[in-house]
Amino acid sequence: MRRQSIVLASMCLAVAAPVVAIAQSALPEIKRQPSAQAVLDEHMDALNHCDWSRILAQYPDDAQINLPGGVIVSGRKAIGEMFAGFCKDAKDGGLKGLNFKVEHSTAIGDTFATQWVATADFLAEPYRGSDAYITKDGLMQAMVTTFDGGALKMKK
Repeated sequence: MRRQSIVLASMCLAVAAPVVAIAQSALPEIKRQPSAQAVLDEHMDALNHCDWSRILAQYPDDAQINLPGGVIVSGRKAIGEMFAGFCKDAKDGGLKGLNFKVEHSTAIGDTFATQWVATADFLAEPYRGSDAYITKDGLMQAMVTTFDGGALKMKK
């Protein structure tokens, strides 16, 4: 439990660090996709390229991301701050270079239950997880994720 609290606190610090940069830059224009599958495909490609503008273009103002440990990131600006921290270089505490590959995905209406594997040059071993992607009107309305950056096994 203590380790989980430390990991969550570390994630919050990584997320909070780019707040000033986000506040000084405008959020990208929202870009709707033609289908729920296109939303998922765009999300994975933008994430794999750490393209902050493309990632954020998918999220409406009232979007949310549910993280492990009961942490909820609500609103487009907060989601932008989270991904800004994620997309920093590994040497700067980010995870740029992490590549997610969908291993299995089941569509249930406009929601996807997706299992993925993440790999990167800086990881000692692949990391597996699952997400639920809830799309609405061509946007990423919500995500529930098992991703825990503290559980990644880094190369020494």
